[in-house]
Amino acid sequence: MEIIEILRADYARFPAAQTYSIYTPDVYFKDPLNEFRGRDRYEQTIQFIARWFRDVQMELHEIQQVGDRLETEWTLHWTSPLPWQPRIAIPGRSELELDTNHCIASHIDYWHCSRLDVLKQHFFPD
Repeated sequence: MEIIEILRADYARFPAAQTYSIYTPDVYFKDPLNEFRGRDRYEQTIQFIARWFRDVQMELHEIQQVGDRLETEWTLHWTSPLPWQPRIAIPGRSELELDTNHCIASHIDYWHCSRLDVLKQHFFPD
């Protein structure tokens, strides 16, 4: 299966049953809250999301390959575990760099909103 098809399937069932084998063992990951190396750590981060947030959905808007880079546009949704259960949405994009074996060596997420905007959604829903 081609990596783009694998990623489409992973996004559709996120955070369950992700295909971690498409990442290099020392994959570099960065988003507005985290920065680290390692597939094991990446898997732990996804498991944290699955454990602490409810009704998690990763809505994939676009995916394309440009040379050795995959670019995705998405919106991540979840229900926070607060008594009033706010529904959170983070629109963003990812840049995934492939190595010579077509495995993901770098995964960088960019949010189209600030961390403060995400925090506000917990207390001031639209």
